[in-house]
Amino acid sequence: MKNACTIGFVKLLLCFSAFAYGQVTYKNVQIPPVSAAYPYNECEPSIAINPKNTKQIAAGSVLKGYHYSLDGGLTWKSKKMESPYGVYGDPVLLFDRLGRLYYFHLTDYKKGTHLDRILCQTSETILGKFTSGTFPAPNGTKVQDKHWVVIDPKTNVLYMTWTQFDAYDSANPKDSSIIVFSKSLDRGKSWTTPKRISKFGGDCLDGDNTVEGAVPALGLNGEIYVTWTGPKGLMFQKSIDGGVTWFAEEKHLSKQMGGWDLDIPGFYRANGLPFLMSDMSDGPHKGTLYLNWCDQRNGAENTDVWLLKSTDGGESWSEPIKVNQDQTKSHQFLTTMCIDQTNGNLHFVYYDRRKYIGNATDVVWTTSSDGGTTFKEQTISEQPFTPNKRIFFGDYLGISAVDGHVRPIWPRMDEGKITLWTALIDPIEP
Repeated sequence: MKNACTIGFVKLLLCFSAFAYGQVTYKNVQIPPVSAAYPYNECEPSIAINPKNTKQIAAGSVLKGYHYSLDGGLTWKSKKMESPYGVYGDPVLLFDRLGRLYYFHLTDYKKGTHLDRILCQTSETILGKFTSGTFPAPNGTKVQDKHWVVIDPKTNVLYMTWTQFDAYDSANPKDSSIIVFSKSLDRGKSWTTPKRISKFGGDCLDGDNTVEGAVPALGLNGEIYVTWTGPKGLMFQKSIDGGVTWFAEEKHLSKQMGGWDLDIPGFYRANGLPFLMSDMSDGPHKGTLYLNWCDQRNGAENTDVWLLKSTDGGESWSEPIKVNQDQTKSHQFLTTMCIDQTNGNLHFVYYDRRKYIGNATDVVWTTSSDGGTTFKEQTISEQPFTPNKRIFFGDYLGISAVDGHVRPIWPRMDEGKITLWTALIDPIEP
């Protein structure tokens, strides 16, 4: 028994040592495509691990992709999402604590107008037998876009925030973008009337001066927090009564140097949109809010990944914390984060160019087990790729973590062809 314990300890020590020096490799698995009819398939992925069964993993991709695994991500099956309201990208996938799967997406409803609603389809099985879908009430022909959702782990109430455009891509100064909020008290069967929660709007050009990237998070006592970005930088909003009332005016948290529509060489578009998460675990940092984004405060040739954190419900925030640990003048971009709610560990995934002179790009996973005080980085892509600036490549990556099982998801591009990948990151066996 002693020998077995010693061997296990040595293996653990070697693994952590290798992790620190970037030598650990994780198996990369390609997720099969759904259809080649849409030229930008497999971008903007979302991934979710079932908390009731970590072998079950669901993922979504532009434009109509649904992907699922029954063996922890080793093998996958893919199918096309369908709904009478249409399916038009921006997938967001989540499981609630009872194992219901939610797939949120944009629509192209033929009886409405293009992108006039955000649809919530649900399934009681990982096999993807989804309902037709429900949605917050449309607002005429206004475009509803870039939604994110959080589910209360105690009540299964759903909270959703997104951007509403008066007219998408309009240069008319009378047209504006705003942040709106809706919730579902019945696990996605119905939704409250959308409520505007941003006092300050933006333009409709889908760029730095548009308010976008609204992400909700929850407090331990049911508080609702929302952050987004736009012409005034990173903004913060809060409700303590279930979304009935909010701050009269959102609070400014930080400038976003270079804006959120970042210029990355060789990349079609590289959004630095923020992601807000809260630690709802029973870990030592329970209740902490974390805000993750990218900007160029260190120079236009040196995009970095950043983190703000608050331990008092958003009343005060830390100074910006640099997540990527390199000291090079290079680009780290398209960050996404999640929190493993079984232990409070933070997980980030982003593209990285520190090793290269040109546009070759790696995928890096970074984790923190001490509330964002220290970070461990690891390149998880088995080989780099070089994107094509003329080909749309999406606005974000995805990552999910449950009980030490971490599944990042990202698109890569080889000779102009986009493919979708994950890496199998699991707890170390003793």
